[in-house]
Amino acid sequence: MGDILKPIVTSPTFILARQLSLLFLAVFWVATVFWTWRDANRRGAMPWFWALVVLFFFPLMPLPGWLVYMVVRPPEYVEDARERELEIRAKEVALQTTGGVCASCLKPVEPDFLICPYCMKKLKKPCIECGRALKMNWTVCPYCKTKQE
Repeated sequence: MGDILKPIVTSPTFILARQLSLLFLAVFWVATVFWTWRDANRRGAMPWFWALVVLFFFPLMPLPGWLVYMVVRPPEYVEDARERELEIRAKEVALQTTGGVCASCLKPVEPDFLICPYCMKKLKKPCIECGRALKMNWTVCPYCKTKQE
């Protein structure tokens, strides 16, 4: 069998193809390690550890270490998590500055609204003397000191 394959194995074309394949595997291995390190760094998941796992898990095949990383990596990037948290905080601040939301329909309302303009639910009552918006359970107006009925 060796005599049959010897002309093929010793041919310059086969040697070139073998060397190019080995070069491709080496470049692919390095690229997989680099991609894993960069992705783990963006996700906040110990980039050096995962790069070493991919590098040394199976020296001839980078895929088993990479597949382990793909299974256990964090689901989102650190920047995306921070952006989501900032958006939530910004919306909370916006709700606090605008006066809140209607308890019935959850639409934004101003602090001096007596009724919700969307669902017509009564939010506050007017003072019988000065007409300013008062909470429903207040018995005296803090603006004009008038007792409420």
